[in-house]
Order: sequence, then structure tokens, then C-alpha cells
Amino acid sequence: MSGVDPVGSVSEQIDALFLGQAIKLAEAGVFSVTANPRVGCIIVRAGEVLGRGAHLRAGDAHAEVLAIADAGGDVRGATVYVSLEPCASVGRTPACASTLIELGVARVVCSAIDPHPHVSGRGFAMLTAAGIEVVQRAMPAARRINYGHDRLMRRGWPYVRLKIAQSLDGRTAMADGTSKWITCAEARTDVQYWRARSGAIVTGIGTLLADDPALTVRHPAFACALDGAKQTTRQPLRVVVDSQLRTPATAQVCVDGGATLLASNVAAGPDDFSDNVYPDNVEIWASGGGAEVDLPSLLVELGKRGCTEVLIEAGASLVGSFLAAQLWDELLVYVAPKFLGSSARGSADIRLQHMSEAIEARIVATDTIGVDVRTRLIPLTADAAEIDVQPVGYPDQLVTKNQS
Repeated sequence: MSGVDPVGSVSEQIDALFLGQAIKLAEAGVFSVTANPRVGCIIVRAGEVLGRGAHLRAGDAHAEVLAIADAGGDVRGATVYVSLEPCASVGRTPACASTLIELGVARVVCSAIDPHPHVSGRGFAMLTAAGIEVVQRAMPAARRINYGHDRLMRRGWPYVRLKIAQSLDGRTAMADGTSKWITCAEARTDVQYWRARSGAIVTGIGTLLADDPALTVRHPAFACALDGAKQTTRQPLRVVVDSQLRTPATAQVCVDGGATLLASNVAAGPDDFSDNVYPDNVEIWASGGGAEVDLPSLLVELGKRGCTEVLIEAGASLVGSFLAAQLWDELLVYVAPKFLGSSARGSADIRLQHMSEAIEARIVATDTIGVDVRTRLIPLTADAAEIDVQPVGYPDQLVTKNQS
């Protein structure tokens, strides 16, 4: 492998152009790929684009295979531009590195090493050993589209995104629990984007009992042609943090047929709570100890289930627990231009005594959404360069956003 090259000469600029297009293709999987990374591929020979491909769903053909098929199978002597290192092991699909070797490509230009332990440089090594020139050109956009995959592979749990909708005075509901609606319709539609790219949506039992949310993706902008010509929308796993299994069997997340996980404590089980008989789409999972659900264990479990990005839509108690435990990577705060008063409920239940205990964050983007403001924040010590300031794959038809 020739190492990581800067972009300077004409040939390097050409590489950067095609590689950028491959990264753009990867965006096609932003709402349909969760368990796998999002990958795009372009195959070029003598300046002519032979084929294009994008990975759209775990278990389906990878981007390289689709690009080869689009090229008609003849890619001998071609250059393959792919946003992420070709896989090196046989899983539900053949190893892409082996396929490229067999078909006699001359060169592979890639932006990022896949941190998956079964890949992590092995794909590049296979190609190099076969006499294929391998060039890595670092492009931040390639890493940003897969930061969830990167987090899961490197630390064992997904990218965690917290969402808060509040008033100017930091209130998320009236004293009686009423919260419909603090934010405007455009802001609520914007939340659909973050749901659509998530592998799971997590809420607490308090929110479920108060609002009975469906926690589904409903906007047509997220429908994908994954099953032939049929447009379908991938629905995230709904997760209810419910240590005592108080979720009614009549709740929307139980009766609509979609996958739902009830996260309980170690003692909770169907035999202990016989009042609720849940349908087959509802699974009960015990976190492994203590009176409350162990949140780190829950996140690890969601990672095992193929969730690379998780959205927390919950009340002050659960949001506060994630913040206090430093189990978050990004915070979305929607602020409506209204005051709810001092008796209304706060946004995060965190018990702090001293200023030195304050949880600090860094603002990375602020946008006007309808009449509201959406602010994206990350932990103070996090790398802001990893965040896609303009959200990847955001549908133009969703809502009007004005950056401020």
C-alpha cells in the first residue's frame, strides 16, 4: 500500500473527484443500512466510468459487487474508487477484496480503513499481496458518514444521540406532563430524519405512559426501493427503558407489529409480571443487575443487534442519566420561542452541587427550523471534525433549514 496521499497533482485531483463521488453514493444507504457501514463505489477505466454501486442493506450485495455488475463484469485493469476498505472475510456475502483480485483490477483508491476487527487493514493487505496498487486518500466525509460504525467497532457500543425539545426557559413539559406541542411542526418533521438514520429509538417508561408514542418513521422522504420496485421505510427498533415492566400491552409500540424491546432489570421477567401478555413483536431483555436498567449494558446489547446509531427521545430522568454517565456523543436541542414557566418540567434531571461538576458541551451547528432553533452539541473533549455539520443524506424536500 502506498500510504495516505495528499491531494495535489492532477492525478491526485482526479482521484479525489471520483472518490468524492463514491462517498456521495454511500449516502444512498443512510436510512437503510444500520448493521453495516454505508459504502459507495465507482469503477473507472481510461477515464470512463464503467459502473457505480452503493450498499443499501445488511445481507445484500456490497457496493463493489454492485458496481462490478453495473459495469457488466468486465473490470480488468480498472481503478476501483471505494469509500471504505473492501472487506476481507466471507460473511453473508463474499469478500470484496477477493472478488476484485479475481477480476484483475489494477488499482484500488480508498478513503478509510474499516475498523471492523475482521477487516482493519486486511483488505488492503490482500490486494497489495496480489499485486494491486492500493492508495488511501483521507477524506473526512468518508469517516463522517460512518461515525456510528466507527464508534461501535472501536468501543463496543453505538453512537448515542440525545434529543431534547424545550422552551426558552429550558422546560420540556408542563407540570401535569403535557408536552404537545412545544416545538413547531417543521422541527418535529426534522426529528424524523434523525429517527430514520438510527438503528434504535430509546425512550423511558415515563414518556411512554404519558404520551404513548409510536416512535416510528412516517415521512415519505425516507422510503427506499429495497424490495424490487416497492417503496418501503426501514423502521428502527423501539426500546423502552422499563425496569419494572409497566409498559401496557395496549401501548402503540406493542400493538402495531413493529419490533419493540422492553429493557428491564435483572429480576423482571414474564413470570413476575403476568398482568401483561405481550405480542410476539415485543421482546423482554434484562440488563443484568441492580434495581435500574444498566444503560452501558443496554448500549452494548443494541450494538450486538446491529445498531450503529441510537436516538434517545425521553424525559428528564433518562436524558439526565445518559448525560451524567457520559454515555452520549451528540445532543440535539430544539428550542421553541416560548416560555413555559417555573412550574414546568426541566430538560434533564441531574443532581449537581458545584459549578465544577457542570457537564460541558461544544456547539457544532445551529440551524433555524421553522420558528424554532436546532442546536447540535458534542462533549467538550470530542472531535468536532467528525460531525457532519450539514447532515448526511438530508432530504431536500423535508423542511426548509436556514443556517444561522
